[in-house]
Amino acid sequence: MKTPPFAYARARELDEALEMLDDAGEDAKLLAGGQSLVPLLAYRLARPTHLVDIGRLEGLDGLREDDDGLTVGALVTHAKLESHVGLPSRWQALTEAAALIGHYPIRVRGTIGGSLAHADPAAELPVVAMALGADLLVRSVDGDREVPVEDFLYGPFMTVLEPNEMVVGVRFRPADTARRSVFDEFSTRHGDFAFAMTAVAGTFRDGVVRDLRIAIGAVGPVPVRVRAAESALEGSDLSTADIAAAARLAMEGCDPAGDARASGEFRRELIEVLVDRALRRLREKS
Repeated sequence: MKTPPFAYARARELDEALEMLDDAGEDAKLLAGGQSLVPLLAYRLARPTHLVDIGRLEGLDGLREDDDGLTVGALVTHAKLESHVGLPSRWQALTEAAALIGHYPIRVRGTIGGSLAHADPAAELPVVAMALGADLLVRSVDGDREVPVEDFLYGPFMTVLEPNEMVVGVRFRPADTARRSVFDEFSTRHGDFAFAMTAVAGTFRDGVVRDLRIAIGAVGPVPVRVRAAESALEGSDLSTADIAAAARLAMEGCDPAGDARASGEFRRELIEVLVDRALRRLREKS
């Protein structure tokens, strides 16, 4: 199927892109890697009047860790996250999740900013952002703002972005050097959409875990933290029994709908298995 007609412009710098987006109005779309947008155009599920190409903008494709945490530019690709050497183990969930996104040609072009702005309920990076505590760095011609990921996503393919705003980066909040993180998911084949997924992060001190964050995804309209399981494990040595109890709480805390690929009950059971497995891996890293 052919795409609907639209006007196309390639921005040479960020300010120009923001002006183009502001001028084009509500029916404009940004094009970065295009791995989600282009199929939507082909099926006419998206009908923008204007496409603003930001794929070649400079300055949005870097990673930097400092006192403010880890800042990742919006145009950092999944492949770059996957292969980035030197990221401490507290950010390991990022690299693990990136390696499971689609197939390599997709990871070469797909971007972290595009994934978060697209807000696919089955996407890996929003789940990691929830577990690691991320703020979306958003910019428009009117200025900048930071939006916690918990407030940024509010439904399938829905975010709080205004029509003239774009994600320019993601800041993962500062973390103790003793923090560790892992990511896990289940899919039929590598590269397929996952039936369920989880990202877990926690800090180990004196043999027990603190500040634990457990996020689950692909089992609801947006990723969510399983706060009951987090609270149950605060101060735990992550014994096998404690992990099993927390995984059960994670399962009980979600109510996914079934579809042609899997029933809701199957997805719930997967969450229990995945959270259990992720917590065991986290324990091994303590």
